[in-house]
Amino acid sequence: MTRIEGLARRMGMLAALALAPTLATACGKAEPAAPITPRRMADALYATLAANRAVYAREVVGRLQDEESVIKASEHFRDDKALPLPAQMFRMGAEAARQAEPGVTSALLSSWPINKQNIARTEAEKAGLERVAETGKAYYAEETLGGERYFTAVYADRAVTEACVSCHNAHRDSPRRDFKVGDAMGGVVIRIALK
Repeated sequence: MTRIEGLARRMGMLAALALAPTLATACGKAEPAAPITPRRMADALYATLAANRAVYAREVVGRLQDEESVIKASEHFRDDKALPLPAQMFRMGAEAARQAEPGVTSALLSSWPINKQNIARTEAEKAGLERVAETGKAYYAEETLGGERYFTAVYADRAVTEACVSCHNAHRDSPRRDFKVGDAMGGVVIRIALK
C-alpha cells in the first residue's frame, strides 16, 4: 500500500465518498475509480474545507452576527464570549487534523494577512498565492521541506459574505482594504507528504 493510499484509508468518510467511489458509465456499467493521486486527494480535501468554511461564514457568522444580531464574531472570541472568526475556525480544524494525520496539512495564507503568521514562506506558497490572486485557478507543485518531499496545492480562498470583506477592510492591521465579496483574499494551502 502506498503512503497516499494509507492516508486516504485513514481519512475515513472523505476518502470513501470523495476519493474511492465507482464511476457509472453512460450504459450503466461501473468502472473502477481513477487512482488516488496526491492532486486528486488535495482537490477533494479542498472541496470539503472550502465548503465547511463557506457554510460557517454564511450560516453561522453571517446569520447570527449580521442578520439576526444574536452574537458577534471576534478574534478574541474566548475573552469576548463571541464566535470565532472563520479563519480561526479553519486554523483550529487544521491543527486538530494535523495531530490526527501529520502527513497531510492545511493552512490559510494570504499575501495581505492581518495576522502576520499567515504569510507565505516557501516558494510554492508564494507562487500559489500569486496565481490564485491573478487567475483564481489552483496551483500545484512539489517541494522539499526539512528533507521531506511534499505535494503542495494552493487554492483561492474567496470572500463569501459581506462579513468577510467588512472585517478585513476595517481591521486596523489589514494591509489591504478594498476587498469585495467573491475576491480571493488569500489561499488554502494543502500539503501532502510523499514517500
